[in-house]
Amino acid sequence: VQLQASGGGLVQPGGSLRLSCVASGSIYSIIYMGWYRQAPGKQRELVAIITPAGTTNYAESVKGRFTISGDNAKKLVYLQMSSLKPEDTAVYYCNVRAKTRSYSPESTYWGQGTQVTVSS
Repeated sequence: VQLQASGGGLVQPGGSLRLSCVASGSIYSIIYMGWYRQAPGKQRELVAIITPAGTTNYAESVKGRFTISGDNAKKLVYLQMSSLKPEDTAVYYCNVRAKTRSYSPESTYWGQGTQVTVSS
């Protein structure tokens, strides 16, 4: 299973960015897709996840500013980020928790990360 993320970049405070991620490879079922981020010197943290049923979970720090959405059939997940703050600066990683066969255990797969920099 491979994940390819795109959409990062440099944006001014208060601006918006949209991240996209597509999963490929042998996936039998998706448990959830999501986004994590890691700022310099900090641990990787959850940003948001979404299940195939559309259930979402957000970090408190991004609630009301970020929106996660997805297309389960196309194995796509998006993160619309608005009202960006300098503290949102980080490498953003998409991930998918999935089963590759009906009998296989769940595993988590990670993309390569995309840099988001919020600065004036």
